[in-house]
Amino acid sequence: MAADQALTSTEYIKHHLTNLTFGQRPDGSWGLAETAEQASAMGFWAFHVDTLFWSVFLGAVFVAIFHQAARKATADVPSGLQNFAEAVIEFIDTSVRGSFSGRNPLVAPLALTIFVWIFLMNLMDLVPVDWIPHVLGDHGLGWFHFMKVVPTTDPNATFGLALGVFVLILYYSIKIKGLGGFAAELTLQPLGKWGLPANLILEGVALLAKPVSLSLRLFGNLYAGEMIFILIALMYGVSLGVGAFGALLQLGWAIFHILVITLQAFIFMTLTIVYLDMAHQEHH
Repeated sequence: MAADQALTSTEYIKHHLTNLTFGQRPDGSWGLAETAEQASAMGFWAFHVDTLFWSVFLGAVFVAIFHQAARKATADVPSGLQNFAEAVIEFIDTSVRGSFSGRNPLVAPLALTIFVWIFLMNLMDLVPVDWIPHVLGDHGLGWFHFMKVVPTTDPNATFGLALGVFVLILYYSIKIKGLGGFAAELTLQPLGKWGLPANLILEGVALLAKPVSLSLRLFGNLYAGEMIFILIALMYGVSLGVGAFGALLQLGWAIFHILVITLQAFIFMTLTIVYLDMAHQEHH
């Protein structure tokens, strides 16, 4: 952003790690936070507008791409888009068949949605950190004081995804095993009826660890990657030589980060499939 030129290194980092936040100000009015302190003071009921916008926008991009591929699908010579969509679907189908032993028509579409949506959100990490904020700040939209374009660097987004999966885990655990069977699974394993308190603690922790591990793994990896890009961006303001070295670092990190963003989407998808498979298994 143009305003970033007047910021110190610490202020620059803090600026790029602050979400565009809408909430209640100290004076009781509602609006967008103009400083990081205002954003922090808005508390739990504040909305991260940038996270919500980019999440929904990238979800719409996913739907539009696959809708276009399905609409123009042909048994004759397929287009490049059709080949791409079929390759992704085949990859997802293979992953589901290898990790899910039950029968549920929801799992494969869910896995496809999770993988592509998270991949697209992660992919925004490859956009230079100042490009979109610069465009929004210098072309008549200067009221966007902050703009984080990578939704998965916001724990609210990753916990939201993980909690959605957690709800499905609970739903299918109760649907397949019954309420009594699910309760027995939590209280009678692995030590039997004589170890009921310990069983409940162990199984309860294992159950709650699923959404926590899903969300924190994705958030931690993408947040760290974004931080490195921000630190590299600081090098451009030092000198021409340091800036040229920073450009090489940025290119190298971006190439490596392609693996990271793909792997994190794959891990989230695979763990979701495995957790749902566990929810469908009846223990006796």
